Amino acid sequence: MQKIDFKTSGKKLEVSKESNLLRMSIRYEGGIPYKCGGGICGTCVVKIDDGAQNLNKVSKKEVERLGKDLIDQGYRLACQTFVNGDVELNWEENPIRPKRKAAAK
Repeated sequence: MQKIDFKTSGKKLEVSKESNLLRMSIRYEGGIPYKCGGGICGTCVVKIDDGAQNLNKVSKKEVERLGKDLIDQGYRLACQTFVNGDVELNWEENPIRPKRKAAAK
């Protein structure tokens, strides 16, 4: 069994090999935010803190949505990411989510 540590929510799971991060988060209330679940919206961006070597190869959708720089920094789309070993991740900051502008006074 592979272990997923959802550091932002504090949830820890043991899952089968080739389990999808977003699906496990939804099923076991891990807390990863999401909208489309298909690699289009970018809402499910997570930062891999440990265990990146235990994940599937980066998908074409991830490269298109995140770009090489963010992928190199450890960001992945949870909906496109499958676990093949222990992994720790967080989603405290989504680098592709537009920042909210301060209200005008």
